[in-house]
Amino acid sequence: MTAHPTRLTAFPAFFRVDSAAVLIVGGGEEALNKARLIAETTAQVRIVVPEGETPEPDLVQFVLDGGYHLRTGILQDNDFTNVKLAFVATGDAAQDAKIADEIRARHIPVNVVDRPHLCDFFTPALVAHAPVTVAIGTEGAGPVLAQKLRREIGAALSPQTGALAQLAADYREKVESTLPKGATRRLFWDVFFNGAVAQAVERGDLHLARELADQALTEVNIPSGYVWLVGAGPGAEDLLTLRAQRVLMQADVILYDALVPESVVAMGRRDAVCIPVGKRKGCHSKSQDEINQLLVELAQDGQRVVRLKSGDPLVFGRAGEEMAALRAAGISFEIVPGITSAIAAAADMQLPLTLRGVASSLIFTTGHDMAGDILPDWARLALSGATIAVYMGASVAASVAHRLLTAGLHEDTAIAVVENAGRTERVMLHGLLKDLAQLESHNELQGPVMVIIGDAVAGASLEGARPFAQQLISTPELHILQAGEKEKA
Repeated sequence: MTAHPTRLTAFPAFFRVDSAAVLIVGGGEEALNKARLIAETTAQVRIVVPEGETPEPDLVQFVLDGGYHLRTGILQDNDFTNVKLAFVATGDAAQDAKIADEIRARHIPVNVVDRPHLCDFFTPALVAHAPVTVAIGTEGAGPVLAQKLRREIGAALSPQTGALAQLAADYREKVESTLPKGATRRLFWDVFFNGAVAQAVERGDLHLARELADQALTEVNIPSGYVWLVGAGPGAEDLLTLRAQRVLMQADVILYDALVPESVVAMGRRDAVCIPVGKRKGCHSKSQDEINQLLVELAQDGQRVVRLKSGDPLVFGRAGEEMAALRAAGISFEIVPGITSAIAAAADMQLPLTLRGVASSLIFTTGHDMAGDILPDWARLALSGATIAVYMGASVAASVAHRLLTAGLHEDTAIAVVENAGRTERVMLHGLLKDLAQLESHNELQGPVMVIIGDAVAGASLEGARPFAQQLISTPELHILQAGEKEKA
């Protein structure tokens, strides 16, 4: 089976080595490096230098200084007593493979230095502030990248990180016996790690830090419910705002739309309850009234709730109805803006939504509104030079095109169409208004579609975009590009 390009081929984990031994076979520099690494733990360092190999002086001195066990010769039964894992670093490929097989036969995981095909596990780059350890593995990317990340992460962590983690470990049992599980306990730890306790540890005043932690234990109150209406942006994780990511990590419950990818939902707390409430055309898992009621009930129960919406909550996200329900129930809430799809689509095509002397206004509308009589002035605005960004316009493209042309907009007005704006799997099309009616026949466009119309669109980059009249016909086995009626398969 071919490895999936976005999935790990190695599962990151930590070995418990306290009161156990780690076996290192070899007598050179690599063996010394592994011995130094293991010496940072509470494991017993056990070194065997193969027969016929002379241990390097630095390795001998390391053993003498640390009082570690070293002997020369072939592996013996007692070398494996209480061994949890082993490293092989003889430098000889054939000998490495033979020794690795011997160790593996005893059901001990083995790492063969610089021979990944012989390894049961890999050694990550470490950032250690005991009892906190950050392990960085890059699989096939190599040790240079791992060390670069190690330096960057190490610089971002306070030297007092370990002291703060140890203090938290000291208080864990007391917190669990004093505070109820759930929001109250999480509130205490939020104060602990982000407030005066952490600041006292940072200054090196552990006595004050303990006093403040004791005070927080007695003063923390059951929090009242709170709701964040959060814009998830167009769906790419790295287009989520920092504030959105922060509140996702605070939420007890996440209610998310159908267009929000699982990868974005997964950026919330691991123990958060995630509830899909999405509405797609012809398929509503919950009505808007049910969503409003659920938000109110969860908040009244003291939960911290994120209502995660595709794009921006205030742009065709029905946030107005949810805000009204929350206000009526007396529940506090906050709006966390997101990148709306029109902005993401324009960025994908390097398209200026406004352009001096060409387009000085911008209309956000939906295809259904444009096809009906809800916005009677949209055509006049289009004629005045406004750029029109049409959300969910694929199914009514012919009607929209007809109304714009009837209103007098020139048939050669530039248009851009972007499916899955802002994501790596986006599809970009370019053409003219007279082509827009063909959008309904582009059956390969299954994701959310954004249509942008106006003279400013002529300034877009066409790199990576295909002509609008060119369709991608999908079959179970192949994709065929179809350009106009003459090339139909």
